[in-house]
Amino acid sequence: MILSNEPGYYREGAFGIRLENLIVVKTAPKLADDRDQLCFETLTFAPLDRRLIDTALLSVGERAWLDAYHAEVAEKLSHRVSDAAKLWLAAATAPL
Repeated sequence: MILSNEPGYYREGAFGIRLENLIVVKTAPKLADDRDQLCFETLTFAPLDRRLIDTALLSVGERAWLDAYHAEVAEKLSHRVSDAAKLWLAAATAPL
């Protein structure tokens, strides 16, 4: 099953911001208790606009997730774009 993951922020009467990625549900590795588990795998990749991120509010784990996501975005896209776009992509996906 493919889902759309769409976290967002909406200020009534002003604006809204929504981030969207497609994700697929897949079987996850078994845990210690051997239960069947499901997890998500991201299908669409684009950098998250840093202007939307207040890094002071991020936990260590959230920062690590964002840096890992951006590293994967750069790895998957950098060979598909022009040299000028590569420069932009490198800056947009640099670690926080």
